[in-house]
Amino acid sequence: MTAQTTQPSPAPRAPAASRRGSVIAGAIGLAVLAAIALDTTIVPIGSEADVRQQAFSPDSFGTSEFPRVQAFILEKAVEAQTLAPAVLADKAAAAKTYGTASTTGAILPVRVTGVVGEGKAGVYALTVEGLPAEIKVRVQTGPAINGTDLRDAPGDIAFGQFKNQIEYQDAGSGLNRAMKAAVLDGIDAAALHGKTIEVVGAFRLVNPKNWMITPVQVVVK
Repeated sequence: MTAQTTQPSPAPRAPAASRRGSVIAGAIGLAVLAAIALDTTIVPIGSEADVRQQAFSPDSFGTSEFPRVQAFILEKAVEAQTLAPAVLADKAAAAKTYGTASTTGAILPVRVTGVVGEGKAGVYALTVEGLPAEIKVRVQTGPAINGTDLRDAPGDIAFGQFKNQIEYQDAGSGLNRAMKAAVLDGIDAAALHGKTIEVVGAFRLVNPKNWMITPVQVVVK
């Protein structure tokens, strides 16, 4: 009796169409990965491109913008004795002639010399020679500097430059802090009473008889 050897049957081959499909799918996958790689930028932590470094900084804004705002107000400042009769006679005309338009009252740059009177919460009254008696002049010295007069004075710092209202408001606060560091921190405000000071600054024209000046320059005589 002759022994018979049984040969294993070869594995069935995948149809040609199926193999082509796998090759095409693989090629597409590689192409997608290559496209993702080309479109991906590696951003080192702490680098200038790091998104976390791009958050709005009010203090950086204030430090960079204050010298320009200060220069603008120093250039445009009007003597108080010239400004006073103008605002009393015609508030709107004075705002148009001397000020920067704003939705909550024009910002007027002013130069004033006066004797420092009583102060409260860092706000001091000034007695100014040659001003009508009905006009009350006060100047902010801190520690808190309020308002957005410095932000609004040049007229080119607009809401549309910021992400939202909070950033826009914070921009004003950043400018106030930068001004305080540059102008007021070297002055002993508590010792100003009775002294003559020259102030250049800006105020918002809401009530023509009430000027609250945010300074950009203070000289103690």
